[in-house]
Amino acid sequence: MMTFDFQASTEEIVIRPLCKADYSKWFSGFSRRKLSQHAHDPGLLDMTECTDSWFSALVDKHQQFAAEDKAYIFAVFKVTDGMHLGMIDFSTLARDDFQWGRIGYTIHNQHWGNGYGKTAVRLALEIGVSQLHYNRIEAHINLDNPQSIALAKSVGMHYECIRKGFIFENGQWTDHLVFIHTAQK
Repeated sequence: MMTFDFQASTEEIVIRPLCKADYSKWFSGFSRRKLSQHAHDPGLLDMTECTDSWFSALVDKHQQFAAEDKAYIFAVFKVTDGMHLGMIDFSTLARDDFQWGRIGYTIHNQHWGNGYGKTAVRLALEIGVSQLHYNRIEAHINLDNPQSIALAKSVGMHYECIRKGFIFENGQWTDHLVFIHTAQK
């Protein structure tokens, strides 16, 4: 199996796939989260099942998703000390004549307001076009998530539409905004 190892960096952050040696930094990033700050922030998470062996299997699963062209999952790290800041993922929606993907992003809430999300998503979009060969990348965002909407706009994604009853969450079908980034400007 080919190893998925795309990465990009600035002087401040690097985005790259997780490797098994990242366990302690990854665990620290998730376990230091603050209480939920809004409806779309999970806040503190139960990390009791997230052992070193569980994490090792997760890394293998991420590599398998990439090998199957289903998903590409990146961790966001601070360059200076390796602190885990969050995650970014791509899902392949269609290939062939479409080259269409979806991007998702989350920065741990203890790191909000430092520009890490904006920088990480910009880097990821570059990888999505240049390395993953997506022509169209969509962000699907809840209508009541102004932070995510602002981030999508700040990296140059463009509002396209509202998809009605798009995703089943919290026991009901909910609408999502669609923001797009395309290889053709």
